[in-house]
Amino acid sequence: MNALTENFGELFIPQSALLIYRRKYHDRQEVYVEAYDIGKSGNPINAHPLTVEESSQLSKALDISGETSRNYLRPNGLLPKNVLYISPESNGFVIWQTPPQQVNLFFTDGLTITDGLYPLPSLIWKAGKDKLYIYAVADGKEATLECQLYRAPFFNIHENGLVCMGNVDINIIAVGCLEDFMEAWQRYFFNSRFSHLIGNESPVKGNIVQLYKSLADTNKKFPQKNLIKSTYSLKKLIR
Repeated sequence: MNALTENFGELFIPQSALLIYRRKYHDRQEVYVEAYDIGKSGNPINAHPLTVEESSQLSKALDISGETSRNYLRPNGLLPKNVLYISPESNGFVIWQTPPQQVNLFFTDGLTITDGLYPLPSLIWKAGKDKLYIYAVADGKEATLECQLYRAPFFNIHENGLVCMGNVDINIIAVGCLEDFMEAWQRYFFNSRFSHLIGNESPVKGNIVQLYKSLADTNKKFPQKNLIKSTYSLKKLIR
């Protein structure tokens, strides 16, 4: 809904009016809404109970929650090149890819892994307003619809890619655009502390603790041979 100040000076023609009646009935309040059309002379005519169709039209006209809550689907400019797919529905999501990179990771003391810089494979991110899924892509290649996705090599991730954010305070809806939305999810994920395996099942081949210890603060690339195939392709993620 556009700000009314943008329309000052324009002529608005009255179309209808509502008259709301209220009465107390026993221990509850009852409301009756009467609708009027506006005649050519500006007088209310054709009084009638507000219909379901009119109620629906009014609700849609007044509802700006959907518009504001989907700001995260709108880019600030041109669509970022690493965005693979956008679902524009009310509970929409975005899928994007990040290249192989070195990232600072944090771990709880119980894992005996040092906080520091670690190499990561190319990652596929699928995020909505309150859920985040992550997968890996082998060899850092650009994802296609049919390409095989691998399990993300992290703690705190379910087999289906869903990230367990624990008690991290997430406020994604406050972001103003698509770029901020993607950056916010990556920040939430990488700034959280990895603590445990989901279901005690390793997301990589071999011992994940030993793998990370061998990669800490080195110039090594993430070993592709340690990635485990998932049951997902990019095509399956967008369904």
